[in-house]
Order: sequence, then structure tokens, then C-alpha cells
Amino acid sequence: MSSPWAVVGLGNPGAKYAQTRHNVGAMAVADLARALDETLRPKSKVRCAVAEVRIHQERVVLAVPGSYMNESGGPTRALSDFFKVAPDRLVVVHDEVDLPFGSMRLKFAGGDNGHNGLRSIRSSLGTGDWYRLRIGVGRGNSRSGDTAGHVLARFAGSEQAALREDLQTAGDAIEVLITDGLARAQSQYNS
Repeated sequence: MSSPWAVVGLGNPGAKYAQTRHNVGAMAVADLARALDETLRPKSKVRCAVAEVRIHQERVVLAVPGSYMNESGGPTRALSDFFKVAPDRLVVVHDEVDLPFGSMRLKFAGGDNGHNGLRSIRSSLGTGDWYRLRIGVGRGNSRSGDTAGHVLARFAGSEQAALREDLQTAGDAIEVLITDGLARAQSQYNS
């Protein structure tokens, strides 16, 4: 029997961060769970909210760590160990300031590009050889270079319709990655 897939959406816990740009990964995974008629539920052994689903014939564990972004590695490692997920069947969904809002990129492996959540996961797993779905949040209009302020800000009202579409597209991209592979998913969804 092959290892299940795990799809981990990064974000920060609590109402203060719930609708911020930094939480778009967690939002995408929660949206995918809803689309599959499931709900993420806390699982204390792995320190994540989890939903176990089937995407076509594949067993998939959807998860959102209960930790802050820069401590995502511990829960991701616990999840991987508990469900026996191989690194090459892990998909991490996260915000990306180097992509404009409304765009996304799928890739396998790579560095952390200054993203503390990715850095934490790489450190905890001892490898960077896993899939990433990078959802563009842009750098904002700030000339001050306040990246933290931008990613910790909520999406504007004018961005809500596009955000809902992006979250649905992210779920579709994850499904294609799992069922048809990276090359097909990249050709359809890398914008």
C-alpha cells in the first residue's frame, strides 16, 4: 500500500490572523476540505486540524498546523510520522510575496526563499524535497518595504471575489497534482 498524500496549509492560528494574506495556505486547504464535504478537526497527536479524504483513488490528509507559521515544522513532521507520509507525497500550500495576487505556482523542492514556515518544515523534515503550491499575495503598494505588515493585513473588500476564485483554483490544482502529476498541474495552473 502506498503512502497517503498530505496537503498542509500554512498560516497563523486565531481570529486575529484568520483572513490575512499570510493565512492563504490555510484558507486554501480549509476551502478544499469544504469542497469535498469534510471539516478540518483538531487532532492533538499531530497538533493540526485534519480531514482525511479521498481524491479519486488516493488517500489524502488535509491539515492546517495549530502552530504559528514559523513553527510549522513540528506539526508537519508529527503529521508525516503519524500518517506515514513520504516527503515526496507532501504538498505545502503557502503565501508568496514574490508572485502577484491572483497567480500561483506549483513546484517540487527548492529553497525557503525567506519564508519562515518553509524554513521550519525543511529543518524538521531534514529535506526540502516536497511539493509547494505558492499562492501569490504580492508585496502590496507599500514603498517602505514592510513585507510583514503586508502579509499580516487582511484582504481588501475589493479582493474578496478574486480570493474566492483563487482558493477554488488552488483546490483544483492540488487535485490535478495528486491525480495526474506535477507536469500536468503546472501546465494547467502555473500562471
